[in-house]
Amino acid sequence: MQKTSRGERSGLSVSRLRRLNTVLQGYVERDEIAGLVALIHQHGEESHVASVGWQDKEAQIPMRRDTLFRIMSMTKPITSVAALMLVEEGKIRLYDPVDAWLPELANRMVLRDPYGPLGDVAPASRSITLHDLLTSRLGIGWGEHQLQPILLNLLPAPVAKPLGAENAEQLDPDAWMTRLGKLPLVYEPGTHFLYHIAHEVLGVLIARITGQPLETFLRERIFEPLGMVDTSLTMPPEKRSRLAVAYAPAPEGGLLVVDHPQTTGWTQAPLFPSAGGGLISTADDYQRFGRMLLGKGELDGIRLLSRKTVEAMTTDHLTPEQHTHPFFDETDFDGSRMWTNKGYGYGVSVRTRQIGFGPGVGSFFWPGALGSTWIADPQEGLMATLMLQLRGAQLPQNSKIALDFWTMIYQAMID
Repeated sequence: MQKTSRGERSGLSVSRLRRLNTVLQGYVERDEIAGLVALIHQHGEESHVASVGWQDKEAQIPMRRDTLFRIMSMTKPITSVAALMLVEEGKIRLYDPVDAWLPELANRMVLRDPYGPLGDVAPASRSITLHDLLTSRLGIGWGEHQLQPILLNLLPAPVAKPLGAENAEQLDPDAWMTRLGKLPLVYEPGTHFLYHIAHEVLGVLIARITGQPLETFLRERIFEPLGMVDTSLTMPPEKRSRLAVAYAPAPEGGLLVVDHPQTTGWTQAPLFPSAGGGLISTADDYQRFGRMLLGKGELDGIRLLSRKTVEAMTTDHLTPEQHTHPFFDETDFDGSRMWTNKGYGYGVSVRTRQIGFGPGVGSFFWPGALGSTWIADPQEGLMATLMLQLRGAQLPQNSKIALDFWTMIYQAMID
C-alpha cells in the first residue's frame, strides 16, 4: 500500500488518518474489493493519499495514484457544470423550455397511471425546462414504474456492459432522442425525481446548443482549464495499462470481472457519448473538479462558474412531497429513507441534516455505480475522493465502505 499523510498542516491528525488506511486495507484483505485510491484535501492542502490493493487482482498489478477509473454517475456533476456554463453565457435560460433544441421532447403526453396502460395518457401541463433536466425531474427516468426495463435498455455503450445491460440498444444521439420521444412521460415535468435519463438528455442538449461534440466541449471548457489531464469519454489506447479492472460481487463470493482493460469499450469513441456515466478519470483529476466547486467555481485562479451559480447547484431543490419518494426505495446509512437527510441540487446530492459525525449540512456529493464516491464539505473546507471499481459498492446493503471512508476522515479532524 502506498500512503502519504500531511494532515496536521490542514487540520487532520496524521496518527488518526492511519485508522483510515487500516480500515480501507481491510476491505482488500477480506476480498470485498480489489483495490482503491483515496485522496483528501482540506483548506486547499493535500492531507492524505493512499493507494491500496490491486488495479488488476488477477495479474497482481498494484493500484497506483494515477490509476484510471470508470467514474460512472460521478459524470453527472460535471455535465451539470457544463450546462450551467451555458446559462451563464446567455445561451439558454434556466427555466427555458428545451423544445427549441430538443423537439423530440416537445408536446409531451403523460401516463395517467405510472403502472397503467401505455396508451392511457393525457397532455403534459407544461414543457420540460433546463431546470427540470438539472434536477432529474423532467418526468421520465429510472424508477419503480413500467417503463423501467425499456429505459435500462437505452444505456449507451460502454457504460451498459459493466452494469450488466448486455443487450442494451446502441443508438446515436439523434436516434436515441427519437426513441425517448416516442415514450410517454411517467409524471408531469417538475413533480418527481427519476434517475439518469435527464443527464443523458443534458449531454445531447449541450452538444446541440454549442454545435460541438460533447467530449470537445468538456475538454476545452472544463478539463483543460482545470488541468484534468486524464478525464475523458474516450480513453487513449496508450493509457490502457492504467485502467483498473471493473468487478462485480461473484455469487459464490469473491469478485467477478465485468470489464477488462484489454477488451474495454472505453478505447473507442462512443456512438452515444454518455453524459450520465461515461467518463474515465483519476482521483487527482476529480479532486480538482470538486475543489473548484468547493472554491465557489474557482480553482487556482481559473473560474468556471460564479459563486451564485455554485450556490444554486448545491441547494436542495426537491419539494417536501418529493422528499417522501426515495429512489428505488434506497435507504441512507442510518437506515432512513433516501431523501430523509439529504436532497438534490443540480447533479449532486446535498446534506440537509447531519448523520452521526460524518459530512455536515451543506455537504454535497454523488457516487458512481462502480463504487467510486466523493464528498465536498464547505464547513470544513474538505474535498475527498474514493476511487474503486466494484458494481454496487455504494449501496448500503452491499458495502459500508463509503460510510467508513467518511467516518475515518471526520474522526481525524483536530482543528
